[in-house]
Amino acid sequence: MNSDRAKVAHEVAGRAIVWWVVDACRRAGAGKIVLVVGHGAGEVREVFAGEDDDLIYVEQREQRGTGHATRCAEGALAGFAGDVLVLAGDGPLIRPSTIEAMLRTHRATRAAATLATSIIDDPTGYGRIVRDAAGRFAAIVEHRNATPAQRAIREVYPSYACFDVGRLFAMLRELKPDALSGEFYLTEVFAMLRARGEAVEIVDAVPPDDVLSINTPQELAQVEAILIGRRSAGASAAGAGGRR
Repeated sequence: MNSDRAKVAHEVAGRAIVWWVVDACRRAGAGKIVLVVGHGAGEVREVFAGEDDDLIYVEQREQRGTGHATRCAEGALAGFAGDVLVLAGDGPLIRPSTIEAMLRTHRATRAAATLATSIIDDPTGYGRIVRDAAGRFAAIVEHRNATPAQRAIREVYPSYACFDVGRLFAMLRELKPDALSGEFYLTEVFAMLRARGEAVEIVDAVPPDDVLSINTPQELAQVEAILIGRRSAGASAAGAGGRR
């Protein structure tokens, strides 16, 4: 991002990147929201100053992967029994409707975990969704670990997931570091659950345009244009409704 500022604190369409993610969770009906923060934690707190009654901040002191980051939230969720969303803070295009679709499937099937996926033209860098012969979830394979055949898969995991909280943390306590990177990947938890006979569901509910995250100023500009377009479309629809 050519900046020392925390990436998720950069503004897009007038709000911090992470604000859009939290807003989608709130609009989808989430209660308490745990923000796992590391570098730039103070900047993230400033984003929500005065509107953080439903937020809990947890510090990840070592950057050891998504599985490690998720496990850092375990203490903040002590005593909670139910379903938890696990989302990335740098994906501001997430929609409340996508979260709601994932939750409906998760609850209707009583799954241990449910993930929302997307089919995109260029899946480079994303975890690929591997399905079994029946079309059900088999595994998520990180791009760096994928075979040529797996890299040809265009269905990807854009970091939208829902878990039964107890089974999530039980698996995270057993999670091993990746042999290549040494990091703990949350994506391994789905296959661990499936290996134990637990239900893991997939919802192909993420529009391809929503997958874009922000890692460069150019991507920030792309995402900003999309968010501004959505805002304009929403205003136009509201105006049309009022004229009926």
